[in-house]
Amino acid sequence: MLLSLLLNVFLLPLMAAKAPQTIPGCHEKCGNITVPYPFGVINGYPNCYKPLLATTCNHSFNPPKLFIGTGIVEILEISLQGQVRINNWIASNCYEDGGRINGTYAWINMSQTPFTFSDTRNIFTAIGCDSLAYITGFKEGGRKYTAGCLSWCDSQEYMTNGTCSGIGCCQTLIPRGFQTFTSVLTSFYNHTLVWKFNPCTFAFIVEKGWYNFSGSDLHDFHGRTRVPAVLDWAIGNKSCQQVQRGDPSDYACGKNSYCLDAVNGPGYLCFCNKGYQGNPYLAHGCQDIDECADTNSNHCEEICINTPGSYRCSCRPGTYDEGEQDGFRCIPSPHAKKDFPVMQVGLGTGLGLLFLLVGSSCLYSGVEKRRLIKLKAQFFQKNGGMLLQQQISNWEGNVESIKIFTAEELEKATNNYDESRILGRGGYGTVYKGILPNHNTVAIKKSKLVDESQIEQFINEVVILSQINHRNVVKLLGCCLETEVPLLIYEFVKNGTLFHHIHDEGHVGSLSWESRLRIAAETAGSLAYLHSAASIPIIHRDIKSTNILLDENYRARVSDFGASRLVPLDQTQLTTLVRGTLGYLDPEYFLTSQLTEKSDVYSFGVVLIELLTGKTALSFQRPEEERNLSMHFEISMAQDRLFEVLEERVVQEGSQEQLLEIAELAKRCVRVKGDERPTMKEVAMEVEGLWRSGKYPRAQQDSEATTDFLLGDSSGCNTTEYDSLRGNVILSLESGR
Repeated sequence: MLLSLLLNVFLLPLMAAKAPQTIPGCHEKCGNITVPYPFGVINGYPNCYKPLLATTCNHSFNPPKLFIGTGIVEILEISLQGQVRINNWIASNCYEDGGRINGTYAWINMSQTPFTFSDTRNIFTAIGCDSLAYITGFKEGGRKYTAGCLSWCDSQEYMTNGTCSGIGCCQTLIPRGFQTFTSVLTSFYNHTLVWKFNPCTFAFIVEKGWYNFSGSDLHDFHGRTRVPAVLDWAIGNKSCQQVQRGDPSDYACGKNSYCLDAVNGPGYLCFCNKGYQGNPYLAHGCQDIDECADTNSNHCEEICINTPGSYRCSCRPGTYDEGEQDGFRCIPSPHAKKDFPVMQVGLGTGLGLLFLLVGSSCLYSGVEKRRLIKLKAQFFQKNGGMLLQQQISNWEGNVESIKIFTAEELEKATNNYDESRILGRGGYGTVYKGILPNHNTVAIKKSKLVDESQIEQFINEVVILSQINHRNVVKLLGCCLETEVPLLIYEFVKNGTLFHHIHDEGHVGSLSWESRLRIAAETAGSLAYLHSAASIPIIHRDIKSTNILLDENYRARVSDFGASRLVPLDQTQLTTLVRGTLGYLDPEYFLTSQLTEKSDVYSFGVVLIELLTGKTALSFQRPEEERNLSMHFEISMAQDRLFEVLEERVVQEGSQEQLLEIAELAKRCVRVKGDERPTMKEVAMEVEGLWRSGKYPRAQQDSEATTDFLLGDSSGCNTTEYDSLRGNVILSLESGR
């Protein structure tokens, strides 16, 4: 008995420690790195590794380094849980006196391999000021992905070590299932304002939690050229079910193991069954765990008996198991046992439990119903419901179009917010299609966040915006305040976005020049109305082709779909957070945070250029000098190459004089300085005049008709000033796609 105990204490841990990780005869280590099967080192013996999981051990380094296949991607660690840590390259750009002196792109291609970048263990990071970093990725099947982040600062004063919030450092997630990434850096002003303390900028995909930002990194990143990143790997490209139905020789999992489908791409992984440990890819790699050898691994009170994959407990003579249910607790045996009324006790217990269950269910249902009613009332009050009712009462006769919807009404209208009812997602919320009991179709915007300090401002905006009744503006019908975040209800416009009709496959070139010019005139007219004809100036802040909807008659309708109105603002003349979309964003607003009506003029100018050229406002797939559409357009006009960048159908259908005038107007709209841009009213009158002159070439321009066009249907717009910023209602919008 003593000898058996000694064997359990000393020999079994040694055997477990020496459990094989590779096929006999194959290298198990390269330097300090363990190479477990199905990975293996290339040494002329192909059975040492599974297909596409070969590695190279380079002994020219001290200690030797391990690389994927025969390539140059260095492996830092291999985990049989489905991960490989690698040394990933860093992209960098360095500047001096406003000029770029050197730079490197960073790319890695894992296509045709079982490796995929982990979306849960990595994050894309950029370091620098005046820096825009982005990554372009490709997924199996040709799917593309582009994302990035912006880091801006003009001094080191506002930086916070340990925080990547867009000041000196920014971060963004990467998507699931991508095998190829290219990291690229660019700058708005070539670091002319910051190069003395930030001559270089860097971007890289890095393992989450590894990097901690420090202001000292802005100079040269301490000489680093690589950072650790994580790849997910899997066996083959079939699922568990497919490979188990096929040839058994293709199944990679050994005895006492099971497989699970990979979560980041095709293929599967192997794991030891419960009660076993080791390498599940070896034929007998999963070995039984002796739970009896470790008192922390079993619950036996007296005798522990190990079994394959588990254990069982036994009691000494003179004792017995207290209950067959637990199987490990022993008590002294009684001298005599009395008959126990099992049936009576069982029946009584069962009935008692049944009554208790029914009573508890009824009680819980009643309590839960009261809790939900109370919660809705709390949300209604927190979201400004009482204030809105007071506003409606004060404006009686003028705000009859505002409707306060209940949460139940909107749940029924959206079929409980079913995925099939989603019209679009933006950075600040989701838009659902809803069908009301009267069969009217509406769009319901569900935001992701709310700033409680701005609730009063939000309620005032709901009242004012619901009164805007312009034929080219999507109307706000009402709101719901019984949910955690207020919901906004708009009229439904069913013919898609302007972006869809001029850029998406199957629709490119589908709009005639006359239709484009009319849409531009209608959009400009609605913005001019919002800026100057409404009782209170309204700044849209995110005009772009995805926020211009087309109705069944292809009439333009300016919207704010996919965006959050409740963006935190401070109480100064400046916005504390710049909002907008790259490619359309006013550079003066971006640099100064000073929002004016001229910011909308700039964004409209970009839309006008989109209509002329048929190209997207920003594309990282185009050559570097053509990525920003407005800059490329201005340069082309300066070089007298305008008609080279215009869309073919536009050149064929528009007169040369008309196209030159529209192009010149677009150029004035996108000037860097806001003071040099025309007002939205001037833009609208000019576009309207050009459209009418093209449609009715012999007709005189009727200034009164143009004025009516700018004003639109403006009934019910008796609004009052309230905005604490500067008398403006600011619609904060993100992407409408």
